[in-house]
Amino acid sequence: MFYSIKEVSERYGVAPKSIWRWIREGRFPKPLKLSPKTARWHEADLQAYEEGLKK
Repeated sequence: MFYSIKEVSERYGVAPKSIWRWIREGRFPKPLKLSPKTARWHEADLQAYEEGLKK
């Protein structure tokens, strides 16, 4: 399953701008770019990120 920026930001309870900032800072997985204006995150990437937070 793939998630949009809106779905990802809702999942983590932050604004989309925060997600993009975290990516720039290297703190969040980069999305798959389907087109210049379309980005999606794979469920496995988000789960791996969450597992990393637990450590």
